Amino acid sequence: MSHAAAETLLSVRNLCTYFGSEDGVVKAVDGVSFDLAQGETLGVVGESGSGKSVTSLSLLRLVPEPPGKIVRGEVVFQGQDILSLPLEAVRHIRGKRISMIFQDPMTSLNPFMRISTQLAELTRLHLRHTKREAHEHAVRMLETVGIPDARRRADDYPHEFSGGMRQRVMIAMALSCQPELLIADEPTTALDVTIQAQILELIRSLKNQIGLSVILITHDLGVVAGMTDRVVVMYAGKVFEQAPTPELFARPANPYTKALLRSMPDPEAAGGTLYQIPGLPPDVARLPAGCPFAPRCERAEDVCRREFPPFVQLTRDHFSLCHFAAEIYSRPHTPDA
Repeated sequence: MSHAAAETLLSVRNLCTYFGSEDGVVKAVDGVSFDLAQGETLGVVGESGSGKSVTSLSLLRLVPEPPGKIVRGEVVFQGQDILSLPLEAVRHIRGKRISMIFQDPMTSLNPFMRISTQLAELTRLHLRHTKREAHEHAVRMLETVGIPDARRRADDYPHEFSGGMRQRVMIAMALSCQPELLIADEPTTALDVTIQAQILELIRSLKNQIGLSVILITHDLGVVAGMTDRVVVMYAGKVFEQAPTPELFARPANPYTKALLRSMPDPEAAGGTLYQIPGLPPDVARLPAGCPFAPRCERAEDVCRREFPPFVQLTRDHFSLCHFAAEIYSRPHTPDA
């Protein structure tokens, strides 16, 4: 899909979400901006602590206050800034027009309520279904996401489902009101490889069936390669690079992106040591001067440790936060360098 040709569904500008702590202000999300076109799948990647999940929670104003606070920014969804709407108006958007799949379905489902009851709550609230209509809709949604014997299983409790089936229930719940946007936050983290593939294929097929737009948050670049149209790479609460997926893999323009790609396992490689990015992600309450990645970067020079890097535009859709972005972009990318 051409990002430029499609209508913009979501536009995020200078989003900043901070947390108060004993160590000072933690800038979990600090100036994040990106666009999402209708029908597009956007991947958001980065190591743990890079700000991916807090970004997704901020989009729907689900950040717990306190200790968190969205201090500034815009999240414009079809012409409405979610951050400036009354909370009651936001509740009408959540679950109906924008839905979210959380990392751990067991903590997202109420263990004391039957699956059908939890699914029915949404459609009774947003679609004004009667009790009977809501139950029938719940069964249909469970069938849609591939739950065997859905009519009988609908009245089971969450603990009676496997991890993969619980994740399917979460997808059914997220899609019950036919939202325009699905935010999937690490939807396959706790699942084995076979079930991961099934869940991702399910999201892809449902996206194609109903024209859904998707924000897929993950640390797995293999998933990103097969599922997304564009990628946002995050580090230390900031966007370090964004580009169309094929271009990001072929011509990364940021040392952090290159390091992430280099650390991907190569199924064709015979033995050898898996590359590991040196050091640890920074403490976002105590970021170093200059580039946050400089202490771990093999390309870093004095300017990187002294001055915060510019956000360089390389092509119409490719941007990189790096002093040497143009130089890195001009060189062919190889997996081992």
